[in-house]
Amino acid sequence: MSDRAIIDWPTWTSSAPGRYVLDWEQAQLDHVVSDIFGYHALQLGMPQLDALRENRMTGRALVLDAESASSAPYTPPRATTPGVSALPAASAPDGRSTVWCDLLDLPFEAQSVDLLVLPHTLEFSPDPHRLLREAERVLVPEGQLIILGFNSLSLWGARQSLGKVAGRPFVPSAHEMIAFTRIKDWIKLLGFDLERGRFGCYRPPLVTEKWLQRYRFMEAAGDRWWPIFGAAYMITAVKRVRGMRLIGPRKLKKTALAPGLAPVAAPHTRNETRNEH
Repeated sequence: MSDRAIIDWPTWTSSAPGRYVLDWEQAQLDHVVSDIFGYHALQLGMPQLDALRENRMTGRALVLDAESASSAPYTPPRATTPGVSALPAASAPDGRSTVWCDLLDLPFEAQSVDLLVLPHTLEFSPDPHRLLREAERVLVPEGQLIILGFNSLSLWGARQSLGKVAGRPFVPSAHEMIAFTRIKDWIKLLGFDLERGRFGCYRPPLVTEKWLQRYRFMEAAGDRWWPIFGAAYMITAVKRVRGMRLIGPRKLKKTALAPGLAPVAAPHTRNETRNEH
């Protein structure tokens, strides 16, 4: 297989390096999403990866972008209605729906989603900053955001950069790889707290299964000696709303009143009194 044969997603995901990366990412997602609870979970893009299969939320969906299909790792249906169209689950697993829409203008209410997974979605977005702002908008307070991507500070990133100059990129990407440090800065500016970061896939950027297997020893060595140079990364972040604290029932402090006097009811006191009756 030549390098040229693995630059598109459908072919690349079935190639040896594609299976290597997707197997690592699937294992990481299965471990993380199983402990995230709520009502609604969305995966934006990349149907080749089932990011939500171990999650137990009732409302799970795969969201795909028909507008950017020319650069996205999937092909939209031939007939779509303008705006949002809920289609039969052609790409999503059984029991879930596929929603076609513009990922930069998500058709979901603000603060309505508990979990949002972006598997390589930012690398294909024409405006990754705007996509992250949309993610922040639809997530509930304390909602979780998971981002997966290729690490530009790795052997794979170096080969990708050289390959693009020569017109032979190693991994499929409509735009440049986004460094882990840049993603951290972006989500911090949007009010997210980084919960965890994980690197993986330390083997060299090789094409054949035979040569990838010969370098299996680099997995354990990479985790120990050069963890930030893995070919892929996963970031888990939590949306924080500053100034909001999760506390128990509020206790009202009673004021000492002079005999025969009654307090003037403030607006919040009236509401609390009404709720008590």
